[in-house]
Amino acid sequence: MLKRKVFDRRNWQRVVGGGEQTTLVVPSGVIVDYRAGEVHSPLLVPFENRTLRILDTGYRWVHYAPTAAKHALTLQLDETGHIRQLYIDIGEASGVGTEGLPWIDDLYLDVVGIVEVQPGGQWHVTKTEVLDEDELDEALRLGHILPKQYTAAWSGAHAVLSALKAHTFAPLDVLRRYLQDPYT
Repeated sequence: MLKRKVFDRRNWQRVVGGGEQTTLVVPSGVIVDYRAGEVHSPLLVPFENRTLRILDTGYRWVHYAPTAAKHALTLQLDETGHIRQLYIDIGEASGVGTEGLPWIDDLYLDVVGIVEVQPGGQWHVTKTEVLDEDELDEALRLGHILPKQYTAAWSGAHAVLSALKAHTFAPLDVLRRYLQDPYT
């Protein structure tokens, strides 16, 4: 059984001071832009040989769900707008719910990476990592997913990694343009 993830941070337990969330429909999908209010417990995650702070007071999580895609991208930015991490959910299906918020049927695997902004404004993903392989293996072992879903998760993750390496992952460019000019 897959978990449906809805990209809505308005009632996030870590954030005691609320926050602001806006949703924007663009021709190729939906963007959800969340700025955290007061955070009582910053979110720290391991990445390679360091620890990244990806949520604290004033941080933004900008999510992009491309229409009918089997992945979704979230950029986590600090209070100054510096990208702390990119996070890509790999899924089986996606859509938009009745409240206009995007969702994805999560296939356990995620791709994370570090984005460096080049002097000319171009973004380059310099390091990537696949997360939650153990959860995917366990889901298959317990019969929560089928072998074809297991294969699809790995195929999706490899396709995303290849596109990131080749600098052709279109959702990243959509969010780069949005952050430069938020379509307002």
